[in-house]
Amino acid sequence: MQELGNAINDSLSESDRIAEAIGEIKRAGYDVFLVLEATIGFNRREDEEEAEEAGEPAEETEEPKRTFGTTGKIKFTTQDHRFLRALKIAVDDENR
Repeated sequence: MQELGNAINDSLSESDRIAEAIGEIKRAGYDVFLVLEATIGFNRREDEEEAEEAGEPAEETEEPKRTFGTTGKIKFTTQDHRFLRALKIAVDDENR
């Protein structure tokens, strides 16, 4: 998983296209903060899936339901608030 993260970071760092776009923004007088969030999920394969990939028939099983949760709290910086206000998005002051 760490190796995948490093590979993605290296790809972005070495991209001439990204470097050019950031350079244009800086030349226009802005500081650039690039934050990308990636969600990478993986599950260990079940024996049936491995058998199916090997060409053997697998028993049919129902896929388990997946659920996602959240803590419900997020911290915004002053810049985050300015950006959201510029987009006309209201944010509760209690999150500051």
